[in-house]
Amino acid sequence: MRVWSFWFVFVFQSACAAATEFTPAPEGTFTVAVIPDTQLYRGQHTLGDPDSEEELTNHIFYSITDWIVKHRHKQNIVFVSHVGDIVDQNIPEQWTVAQHCMDRLHGLIPYGVSVGNHDMTRDGDSTLFQRYFPESRFKDFQWYGGAFHPNRSGSAVSGNNSNSFQVFSAEGLDFIIFHLECNAPNNVLEWVNRELTKHSDRRAIVTTHMDLGPMLLPRTLDGYANDPKGRMQWNKCHNDRGNSATMMWDKCYKKHDNLFLICSGDQRMSQAMHVTEQGLLGNSVHSCLSDYSSDGSLRLYRFIPDENRVDVITYNVIRAELTQHTDIVDDEDEHQFSFDYPMRP
Repeated sequence: MRVWSFWFVFVFQSACAAATEFTPAPEGTFTVAVIPDTQLYRGQHTLGDPDSEEELTNHIFYSITDWIVKHRHKQNIVFVSHVGDIVDQNIPEQWTVAQHCMDRLHGLIPYGVSVGNHDMTRDGDSTLFQRYFPESRFKDFQWYGGAFHPNRSGSAVSGNNSNSFQVFSAEGLDFIIFHLECNAPNNVLEWVNRELTKHSDRRAIVTTHMDLGPMLLPRTLDGYANDPKGRMQWNKCHNDRGNSATMMWDKCYKKHDNLFLICSGDQRMSQAMHVTEQGLLGNSVHSCLSDYSSDGSLRLYRFIPDENRVDVITYNVIRAELTQHTDIVDDEDEHQFSFDYPMRP
């Protein structure tokens, strides 16, 4: 179900008309910020500047986390989630920059990070992610719920915070949010099923890298933009062990009536889309893709409990304006929209 709030559009467009940030979150509301893919690294050790001698940087990534920190009180940001593809090349130099960008949030706002296909090998080895964002980085925070531990020696595949969950509360509502690696294998999904059942009293969100995009693997570059889209039926990681987004839905997501939101990235040629499906127990699950190719856009989910509604806002922190149209997705309804979500009787 797609529900537009015209009041929401009017207020936010008016605020941005003067090239200023939009208005603070109203009293009684709160925001979950979702960072899209952050692959725009420049300088040494980058695909974009292979011959550069300049310092390795990611201005967009740093600007996004800096904006979140500076506006966390005005927007009542209670949690930050990263959809994955944290780096472009899985090398220590880029991971060092990524860690520095996320350090802006550390100790200030609860957050979680998903492992994208660029953040691991095709076989599912996420050793470098685990070096820079290990379980030990988070385990002393009360909001850190835990991580999946493979039942085997070594953590290179799927271990040491590659799949994790966090908990947070706002306005009397209790949440659990999972950060799952790209194409999470069966043993990971079995763990998620157990934890979702254990925490069935909490409202559940999943952030994972691949979910919405071309349903079948495109055979041409043009297909990434124009092939039929929905929940994807192909995978990039873990070889035959990897589950496609459709398989993750069937094996896990649709079974839990406390799950209401799935956030993803990965597909820059689809960029922004949202679909709503019903779980097996009749609950609405809203799936939202945001991959803005590191243009500075940030996805903000503003929860309005008294109106049983979530306003989904895409805001460009570089241009200080709403993202309303792009060259890839001209439909404003895919960047600025709302959905119903019961929070109050």
